[in-house]
Amino acid sequence: MLNTLQRKMLTRRLLQAIPVLLLATFSVFMLLKLLPGDVAITLAGENASVERIEEIRRLKGLDQPLIAQYGQWVMGAVQGDLSESLLSGEPVSTTLARVFPNTLFIVLYAVTLSVAVGVPLGILAASRAGGLGDKLVMVLTSVGVALPNFWIAMIFVVIFALNRSWFPATGFVSPFEDPLAALWYATLPAVALAASGMAEVGRQLRSSLVETLHSQHFRTLHAKGLPFRSILWKHGLRNVSVNLLTVISLLISRTLAATVVVEVVFAIPGMGNTIVNATLQRDFPVVQGAVLVMVLTVITVNLVTDILYSILDPRIAQQ
Repeated sequence: MLNTLQRKMLTRRLLQAIPVLLLATFSVFMLLKLLPGDVAITLAGENASVERIEEIRRLKGLDQPLIAQYGQWVMGAVQGDLSESLLSGEPVSTTLARVFPNTLFIVLYAVTLSVAVGVPLGILAASRAGGLGDKLVMVLTSVGVALPNFWIAMIFVVIFALNRSWFPATGFVSPFEDPLAALWYATLPAVALAASGMAEVGRQLRSSLVETLHSQHFRTLHAKGLPFRSILWKHGLRNVSVNLLTVISLLISRTLAATVVVEVVFAIPGMGNTIVNATLQRDFPVVQGAVLVMVLTVITVNLVTDILYSILDPRIAQQ
């Protein structure tokens, strides 16, 4: 259960999230309207009459002022109605409910790999600061940070899917249908997404640990005869836990954003692929709904992170 300070902090964060939601959705709404083309013409067909095009604009509400269109969308979203796809007529909530779990599975897979590999790399580098192991880890993590996710994804497809046939090049299997097949299909996309995450976690943890282990407090512990391993595991990691949590929180948000490109490369029916296709087809309600869900996901991650902050360091809840 949350204490009083934690509840107050959570309330403040929720109130601060409201303008973020409005700004994000409004910005995307206005940018979509700047795209060339007319969705009404697409729906009516190239040989449609002007009267038919105007009728579609009126039926879809596209003839109203932009602010009015956005206001109607916000009112519907508040009531849980994200409108319908302009092209298929399917409720946007139904579309997102079908594709969001796929994206979430890949993001969690990628973040798990990032932490599972990045934390040992950071500990290894910090425990051998200035040595060969530290330099090797720093070189590897520098490469991981520098390489873009989409480039890694394409290289993986060529090497491990097309040449070796170890993993499928495209497609996706839901973990609810077949967990093992889902892991097999999601491994290449997850590793492509996790490459930069592993490097980021390793570099940040190494930096925090080196700074912490060279502080006066830890020098005193070493002078008292405590073995380095005990100092590292019992005291060092505990002191950098808040910094590590921050890195992981930011990593989740960045990985979620990176799925837009990686899902296209692997033809995964997820949020990223849905956003790209809907943008190309000027299907505004689908893009708006997808952006709303992604922003809400990031806000939820931040709220959970704040709660964990207050548990690890109660002083944070008082700020």
